[in-house]
Amino acid sequence: MFSLISPFFLLRIGLTYFLVWRRKAKKSIPLGDGWWGHGQQTLRDDNKIYPFKVETSEDEINDLHRRIDQMRYTEPLEDCGFQYGFNSNYLQKVVSYWRNQFDWKKQVAKLNEYPHFKTNIEGLDVHFVHVRAPHRPGQKVLPLMLVHGWPGSFFEFYKILPLLTDTKDDLAFEVICPSIPGYGFSEAPHKQGFCSLDAARIFLKLMERLGFNKFYLQGGDWGSLITTNMAQMKPQCVSGLHLNMLAVTKRGVGMLLSLIIGPYLPFLVGFTREDVRRLFPYFEKNVYDLLMESGYMHIQGTKPDTAGCGLNDSPVGLAAYILEKFSTWTDRKNRDLEDGDLEKKYSLDDLLTNVMIYWTTRSIIPSMRFYKENFKTNPQNRVDARTGIFVPMGHAAFPNELMHCPLPWARWRFKDIRSYSYMPRGGHFAAFEEPRLLAEDFVKFVRKVEGKKR
Repeated sequence: MFSLISPFFLLRIGLTYFLVWRRKAKKSIPLGDGWWGHGQQTLRDDNKIYPFKVETSEDEINDLHRRIDQMRYTEPLEDCGFQYGFNSNYLQKVVSYWRNQFDWKKQVAKLNEYPHFKTNIEGLDVHFVHVRAPHRPGQKVLPLMLVHGWPGSFFEFYKILPLLTDTKDDLAFEVICPSIPGYGFSEAPHKQGFCSLDAARIFLKLMERLGFNKFYLQGGDWGSLITTNMAQMKPQCVSGLHLNMLAVTKRGVGMLLSLIIGPYLPFLVGFTREDVRRLFPYFEKNVYDLLMESGYMHIQGTKPDTAGCGLNDSPVGLAAYILEKFSTWTDRKNRDLEDGDLEKKYSLDDLLTNVMIYWTTRSIIPSMRFYKENFKTNPQNRVDARTGIFVPMGHAAFPNELMHCPLPWARWRFKDIRSYSYMPRGGHFAAFEEPRLLAEDFVKFVRKVEGKKR
């Protein structure tokens, strides 16, 4: 009798546990609260929003030039390209342009072409750019937040902004681009522990303060994690989540089978030929190559203040540290070239403007600390790693991204994927490098969510 009913009994128990797990997985992350300003929390928040303008001065420029002129260079190894980091021969050419041709005042005027604001949230003055779409009859305007990563800034989105806001299509967006606290013009946290969950909570409060109770999110790098956390905290407020970077792994048989069977019988594990091309050989592309590119992460995740001292004091050191990523993270093949092919996809004016945002705000050290705060504990044990994402989601998979996440892997975490695109070209800095491709894929995703057809 027991042997006959035990399978049904076990099935019932298993189903019960599955339903309990599913209910738990659907729970959102508690929003909570925080205080990151100096001293003790004040009794009352300042909810006002203040206009902000980027400014510079002759003293600031003269100090930059003086420090550039004092730079000491080391001769690079022969034929090393960017394999050892930023090639110092090419660095001298970049610095010469910076010193003699780059016009910071002109770039400041360019930064101010869009409206900037600040508001105080959890004790920090949070900076953001807010661009409204021109009013056109019959056009639907949807709110959207774009979130940057490291070593980028809100400036990464300047080329994609007009493609999303100033469109003659029936769909346009009102865009908010905040600076992560500790980056650019957002005040840095004064207390330990500020991680992506805290940034997500602050940005949710920002959207609420701006009067938005339903909006879209888009991000890459840290922006992908922050926006994902936002969707986990307040899924009822997120119309859709679009990412151009995914880092999804899973312990267990599913992952093991994917890696063993995937290269030979990809259809059995849901892979496409493009997945196989991007993923394998797995060790070379996802272990060795990542180790080659992640030395910075180990430094910033352990002792950011030590390494940051030199970068905060030397503009040339800062430029080399940041711009190397815009070379190799755009295409790892660029490591073989003496100039890193840096000017193929970007202008020196745009690249140096991003560097200047870090330099003039002295934000390199607090931006590096963000790694330390997020890696203080095992990311797999954090509450967001154990919480599913149930909002509509879209992914633009750029071929030169640091890591590739196939659709079956993405489904382990994201339960409502509406759009998954293999992008034809581009790397880590999608909005900066391929703004039109990213904008088109994002709009395609939104149309699917909104039920619209072109």
